[in-house]
Formats: sequence, structure tokens, C-alpha cells
Amino acid sequence: MNAPAHNSLPAAQVEARSHAWLTTKRLRAHAAILALCLWSLYVWNLSTPGLLDRNRNIKGTDFLHFYILGSLAAAHRGGDLYDMNAAAALTAERVPEAAGKRYLPLYPPQVSLLFLPLARLPYAEALAIWWCCSALIYAACCYAVWRACPRLGSHRTTVLLCAAAFPGFFHLLAWGQTSALALACFTLTFFLLRADRRFLTGAVLGCLIFKPQLGLAAAVVFLSLGAWKIIAGAVASSLAQLSIGVLYFGWGPLRQWIRMLEAVRTQWQWLEPRPYQTHSLRTFWTLLIPWENAAFVLYVCSAALVLGMTIALWRSRSAVPLSLRYCCLLLATVLVSPHLTVYDLVILAPAFLLGADWLAGSDTSTPGLSSLLYLAYVLPLVSPVTRWTHVQPSVLAMAAALYVIWRALRQTVKHPTGEGSSVDAPSPVSS
Repeated sequence: MNAPAHNSLPAAQVEARSHAWLTTKRLRAHAAILALCLWSLYVWNLSTPGLLDRNRNIKGTDFLHFYILGSLAAAHRGGDLYDMNAAAALTAERVPEAAGKRYLPLYPPQVSLLFLPLARLPYAEALAIWWCCSALIYAACCYAVWRACPRLGSHRTTVLLCAAAFPGFFHLLAWGQTSALALACFTLTFFLLRADRRFLTGAVLGCLIFKPQLGLAAAVVFLSLGAWKIIAGAVASSLAQLSIGVLYFGWGPLRQWIRMLEAVRTQWQWLEPRPYQTHSLRTFWTLLIPWENAAFVLYVCSAALVLGMTIALWRSRSAVPLSLRYCCLLLATVLVSPHLTVYDLVILAPAFLLGADWLAGSDTSTPGLSSLLYLAYVLPLVSPVTRWTHVQPSVLAMAAALYVIWRALRQTVKHPTGEGSSVDAPSPVSS
């Protein structure tokens, strides 16, 4: 997502950017076409009577799982939260059209309480409310980050179209998933970092305990920096959230959840029935390498490299603006996550905005970065071809974008120019 050059840039650089293939006009046209295609096809797919779409899938897909979790919570059946047979029987009772659907229960017990009010409604009404809530959260997060990007202020229409066409957002609604809540956590974290509210920053990050894999990169980065107030806030928040489930259900469901997490390596066929819809380094190597142990070793090594580059950028806080460090942290979050399905890519929305804002005003040499961000944005749409190529191109694009930023800003660290970004406040973490 590239924007026209800022007026303060050197004339030669402005001229060079004006000849770049990814112009604002072209980006706006691509986003408009993509949004029209995605949403018109989806509306057509849903335009059937009843709860099944034209592909005979339940509308909302994964929302059915949350709806049943809420139903179990409403009935105080905490012991059945991690019993797939009990959940399947309740599914057939509450949503007969979805009889036979089974989901691997990996969410902590307190998540069921979030959906308890919706579970008191008919499925269709509950799904409509959840769609609206997810869309509003996404819109609010994009708007807040856009307002913090001064160089994108005059590109309201382009940003709006790109936000509407973002494949991560499309899959968020199509799957009826909870990733909008993760996006809210990451968005609020960015603003708390700007405000130097360290404990609150950690407290918001700790809310990711409902999707703990999304907190892995941030945990490693802030631990490496010795940001102990952030770590303390995250631990306190996580424990507080888990305590809600314990207070409602007792200790049994929490112990069952921990056992489910311990056994997850033997449950990938349930957790990732369509591996081509996953977008992290672990599944990248799993799809590419047929030997499980070798693929895991390559995942660990590549994840360590990604985290190493991210940590290096955060340690160089005086020369690297927070907007770029946070953009890289979000890219690393996706790449190193042990499990990341396409709807979780919605957390990259702030990364694209922050990256585009920086590109619009930076005089640092970043050849191809705008193209790489564009590819990271759009390539999830072609992930089904991975079934035949065994190469997930979105992962390559995200890893390459992170590397280009790291390489360019490493030169900035060696030869600081004093350039900063007006969206940044002094760094709240130190090593």
C-alpha cells in the first residue's frame, strides 16, 4: 500500500516514485475491483433460504463452534466444553442444519462466556450480531491507525477501499471468527506504546491468552528487551482472564484446556483441515518438506531469524521509528505463530497502514518494499494453489518485507540521519 511522495522529499525521489508501478491511482482501482468481486460473490453465496449457503456449508462456519460453546456455558456444562461428542450432540439439537459438524475445542474456558449472551438467541440472529461487532471493531481499528498516519490523511478513499478489500477482513467475516478481538488488542497496544503506558501495554497484550499463539512474538521481543512492566502486565492480565473461567466453571475445564494444548501436536488434522489456508513459517515448511522432523527444525531456525531481526530493530529504538518497529512486530507475529489461519491475517491491517505511511515519507532505500507489502496483502487469495505447488507465497512475501525493512534500517542505525516520524513517541521499552 504505497502513497504518493511527501512534498518534503527531494525532487529526484519524487520523480522516481511517480514512475513506480504501484501508484495510488492503480492501488485504488485494484482495491475497488477486489472489494467488488469478493463481497458480491460472498453475498451471492449467502443468498439462500435457511442456514446453509450455496456450497451447503453452515453460514458463519466457525461461529457455530462459538455459538455451541456459549450454549454449554449457559447450561453450566463446563465439563463438556472439551468433549467433542457432547458438543456435536448439542449442535444437532440447537442448529439441526449443522448436524455432524465437529470442532477441535482449543479455546480457554472464558471464551465460552463471551458468547453466552449470543447463545440465548437463534443462530441466525446471533451470527448477524457477531458479524456487525467484528466489522465495527475492524473499522474502528483501521480508522484509529489511519488517523495516526499523517501522510495518509489525504488518501481517505484509497485507505477505505483497501480496508474493505483486505482478504484478512473478508475471511474474518466469512469464517465468523474472533480475530477482530486480537486486532483490537494489537491496535490498542500500539497506542499504549506511544503513550509510554508500559503496564497497560502488557495488560492488553495479555488479553491474547484466548489466542496464545498470537502473543508468542511479542513475548519473546519484550522479554529480550527486559521490558518487565510489560511482561508483568501481560501475566496479570492473562491470569485475570483465566480466573473468570475458573470462577464460573471451577478448575476442571481449565485443566482440560491445558491438556488439550499439550496434545495439540497430534491433532493437526483437526486443527488445520485445510493447511493451504494457513500462513506461518511452520505450515510453510510443513507443506514444502515431507519429513515432519526436518520441517519442524527449519521452522524453529527460520522463526529464530525472524525474531532476531525484529529484536534488533527494537533494540535500535533511537534510530527506528515506533511505527516501523511495530509493523515488523506484527509481521513477525504472523510468521512465527505455530498456528495461523487466513482470518488471523486481519491483525496485519495496522502493519500495512504504518508501513505505507513510512514509505510515503522515508528517504531510506527500501527497494521493492511497497511491492512486497502489496503481495503480502493480496497473495492469501491465491493460497488454494498451494495444494499443488506446496509453496505458500504469502509467507515468502511477508518474510521478504521484514528482511528488506531490517536491512534498510540497519544502515539507518549505522548512519543515523535524525529522521523520525510524527506518529512516534519515545520508545517505552529499553534493553
